[in-house]
Amino acid sequence: MPDSKSSAQQEFIQPGEPWVRKQLDVIDDAGGDTTVAQIQGRPIVVVTVVGAKSGLPRRVPLMRVEHGGRYLAVASKGGAPKDPVWVASIRKNPDEVVVRDGTTDIPMTSRELSPGAERDLWWDRGVAAFPPYADYQRKTERTIPVFLLEPR
Repeated sequence: MPDSKSSAQQEFIQPGEPWVRKQLDVIDDAGGDTTVAQIQGRPIVVVTVVGAKSGLPRRVPLMRVEHGGRYLAVASKGGAPKDPVWVASIRKNPDEVVVRDGTTDIPMTSRELSPGAERDLWWDRGVAAFPPYADYQRKTERTIPVFLLEPR
């Protein structure tokens, strides 16, 4: 995963969405500081996962949903009918996740939350951090996957 090279020097799978590439460029230009970028005026983190097919790191800017040193990764894709591509990567490589919060990289393990009390609690935290998640869930027939990221 991340090594001594800066984000700009590492080889990453490039995101397909231009707005995501632009957001990551802003972060890279700021020395990797995620606090310089936001989504709809709200703070983000950058989650790095190992690509399911390529084995290369994939960076994903996500809403900052943190509680007690743990983070939530919400695979909303704006309520699209299909999961974002990074979902396959985090499912395949759950022990190779890094969260960059500000300028700090935190090695994490990921666990997909199944329906029930724990998922409901974290979903509510996600919606509190970013209210559009509730609209995204209403917009799609799929249950939006959520992943709890815990320090290794």
